[in-house]
Order: sequence, then structure tokens, then C-alpha cells
Amino acid sequence: MHGHDQDTPLAPVPEWRRRFALYWALVRGDRPIGWLLLLWPTWWGLWIASGGVPSLWILFVFSAGVWLTRSGGCVINDYADRWLDGSVERTKDRPLATGAVSGREALAVFAVLMLVAFALVLTLNRLTILMSIVGVLLAATYPYLKRYTYLPQVYLGMAFGWGIPMGFAAVQGEVPPVAWVLYVANIFWATAYDTWYAMVDRDDDIRMGSKSTAILFGDLDLVAQGVLYAMTFAALALVGRQAGLGAVYWAGLGVAALLVGWEFLIARWRDRAACFRAFLHNHWVGLAIFAGIAGDYALR
Repeated sequence: MHGHDQDTPLAPVPEWRRRFALYWALVRGDRPIGWLLLLWPTWWGLWIASGGVPSLWILFVFSAGVWLTRSGGCVINDYADRWLDGSVERTKDRPLATGAVSGREALAVFAVLMLVAFALVLTLNRLTILMSIVGVLLAATYPYLKRYTYLPQVYLGMAFGWGIPMGFAAVQGEVPPVAWVLYVANIFWATAYDTWYAMVDRDDDIRMGSKSTAILFGDLDLVAQGVLYAMTFAALALVGRQAGLGAVYWAGLGVAALLVGWEFLIARWRDRAACFRAFLHNHWVGLAIFAGIAGDYALR
């Protein structure tokens, strides 16, 4: 009986499994980093808005919404970049770049993700629902900016951080000043970590005529990075003061600052792999800040 096993041909992969694998790659389901970079600031906002652990339903809606909108953002990004991705080393194998997924399919996937996210938001208050429309516009227009401006990283921060004011709207029914300071902190932070990412692609982008902060900063990229991270921590210090956060929060910020210092240490020669590691490493920065916020409220 066992002797014949090796002669049996492998069963073909069913078509739906193959399509799902392609869509999973399209939404970067295999790369959770983007989701985490979106999740931490959203959670910063929810914890501060709630003065501790938010209601479980709001936490679920925002956490799932972060995954859905980030996935949708990846799809629309690849759709906008299908002219570019085939010529960039890091992105040439993406499903839209290779033609494995059509543009029409990609737009359908984007629509489904956004509709599910919107259905979740509909369970929240009116202000949050209205704000979610702005969020979708930010996510859908972001990829087109890199053709016309050197600041797509700033816009990414605006899109990625929109969960912060939305979280305050969901919890408090309004968006207080502290929410906007936190939002600005996230814009500085996202611009900084996405500049590490842009430094990986800089040569390809210059060749293809795509724009980024890494190209704009040029030789001063590390100086600009230093300024961006300094502004991030200055804004977070203001948040801590306005929200009346204590020693645990400041300790979290201290750890985050040390983690950022490590990024400068490894990426100082602008080596592609090191810049990419510095980018990925920001997940720990976001986590450290969150731990400071959550810990501070938990120990009261």
C-alpha cells in the first residue's frame, strides 16, 4: 500500500484558494507591520479618550477597522502604482505588478474592505460616522500624492492617524484639543518612519520620477529625521501634560526615545537593509508609547 504513495500526483490547488492567496498578498496580509503601525496610535487615542481601557465594542470596531482600512490602503496604493511597481526591485512581484490580479478586481477588493469597515463604524455615533468619510478619502487619495509632491509621507501620517480623532469622537462624542495634539504627534512620527522606508527605495524612485521625503531631504535626510523625531516627542510630551499622565507614561516615552536612537545607530550609513530594519523597528516605538499610556491608567 505504502509503496505507491510517491506516484500519486499532487492534487491541483483549487481556484478559490489560489485567488485568496493572491488577494491576501494584495492586502499585505503576510506583512502585519503596517497594521501595527496604524494600531498603536489608534490605541493611544482610545486609551486617553477613555481614561483607561475603552469599551470592548469600540476597541473591536477600531482594531478591525484599522486592519480593514490598512488593507484597503495597500490595495489602492498598488492600484495607483501599477505603472511603477514593476520597475522597483522590492515591489516587482506584487500581484498587480505581475498582472496576476486585474485592476478591476483590485478595486472590487478595495470596495468590499471599505464597506465592511463602514458597516462597523455605523454602530458608533454620528460624529464618528461623518469623520470616517474623511478617513476613506485620505486613504484613497494618498497614493496619488507621490507623483505631485515630495511629501506623501506627511499625508500618510494624516491618513494613518485619522483613527485618533475618530476614537475620541467615538468615546467622548467630541474631539478635544488633546486629540489633535496626539494626531499631530502621529503625523511627525509617521513622516519619520516612512522616510526610513523611502530611503530604501530612493534610487528606484528617482529613476522612475516618483517623489518622497527621502529625495526631498537628500544629504540632510538624517538631520531631518532627527528633527521629525524630536517634534514627535515634543508633541507627545504636550499630550502627557494635557492628559495629566504620570511617571509611567514618561518612562514609556524614554524607552521609545532610546529605541529611536538605536534606529539612527543602525541606519547611519543609509544602507538599504538597515533603513528597512529601522522602519520596521518603529512598531516597538509605538508599543513602548502605548505601554506607557496603558500602564499609567492601569496603575491609578
